[in-house]
Amino acid sequence: MLKGNWALVTGATAGLGLAVAESLAGAGASIVLHDLTEPAQTRDRLRAQFGVEVVSIAADLAQRTAIESMMASLLGRVGAVDILVNNAVVRHFSPVENFPPERWDEALAVNLSAPFHLIRLALPGMKQRKWGRIINMASIYSTRAVADRIDYVTTKTAIVGMTRAVAIETSKSGITCNALCPGTLPTPAIQGKIAAIAASEGRSIDETTSDYLASRQPSGRFVAMEGVGAMAAFLCSPAAQDITGATLPIDGGWSIA
Repeated sequence: MLKGNWALVTGATAGLGLAVAESLAGAGASIVLHDLTEPAQTRDRLRAQFGVEVVSIAADLAQRTAIESMMASLLGRVGAVDILVNNAVVRHFSPVENFPPERWDEALAVNLSAPFHLIRLALPGMKQRKWGRIINMASIYSTRAVADRIDYVTTKTAIVGMTRAVAIETSKSGITCNALCPGTLPTPAIQGKIAAIAASEGRSIDETTSDYLASRQPSGRFVAMEGVGAMAAFLCSPAAQDITGATLPIDGGWSIA
């Protein structure tokens, strides 16, 4: 389905970024894996597993010059980025009044400015080829707030606005731009948080996990990373050519509860 297309996935060493990369590779796309440290081992595994071209790159997305250098090198190497998945994210947990200003600046840079720069640098090639898919990873917290996470709530809300703005500008060009909004995923950070709650309350991990999810997702289970990856692959398919500017929840019913 996606053979002949290059997909760049940021923050793709593990977790959700890797799941998206695997889904796109399974659909035949050639993959560019990005992370702060070059994911060479993951690159080799995907190449062997899916039989597609895979390259790996490293760049600090908090630095505009690093992004520009990475994209110049990448475009010279693969020609064009046909599919861009803005997945890389940083977050810090703190009340507003205690939030470190340098952490705020980093979150704006990585979570918001980096997607802008990557989109602006990828768009000329997409427009030349009259086809492109941009997928921005938002969150359930793009529609609601939670305490002590002002950087995450703010940037994930803003990425939805960016998605709409890019979608309207590219609506006649063969390019689509959409945002995915996952609920609670079984990431190491979330599992670590649940483990800490369990330890502090003297409860089992299973019981604490069940209560943690029940208070959020009506499904009562984690959102499957492969499900988010499958939605990303669908958005790149011919069947999704008229879906653009959408904010798509994958949250076990959280957004409607």
